[in-house]
Amino acid sequence: MSLGDSKLDLLQGTLDLMVLQTLAAMGSLHGYGIARRIEQISGDELLLNQGTIYASLVRLQQRGWIDAAWGTSENNRKAKFYSITEAGRKQLAQDAAYWERLAGVMGRVLAMQNEGGGR
Repeated sequence: MSLGDSKLDLLQGTLDLMVLQTLAAMGSLHGYGIARRIEQISGDELLLNQGTIYASLVRLQQRGWIDAAWGTSENNRKAKFYSITEAGRKQLAQDAAYWERLAGVMGRVLAMQNEGGGR
């Protein structure tokens, strides 16, 4: 199956970075809101199920990169809202710099022309 036939699979760690960036950009959100925003920004190339997003939120909270507090959602239901911590902002900056470097390297490798005659 080619990438065009399905939603993209996430590499380990990329979802955590996406969650941190979403919270840094959007402020406090509940898990469903985080997942929908990431899907929207991805152009619906990513599909995040409830288990996937909540596993990431638990990991991030255990590491001290996000906090959680109970609040009321738009449809007047009790929901846990997540926000990024100062430690999370530092981690986001480190991870974003890493991914930008990696994307640059991948771009150069994928743009490589046949230089050696193909053997």
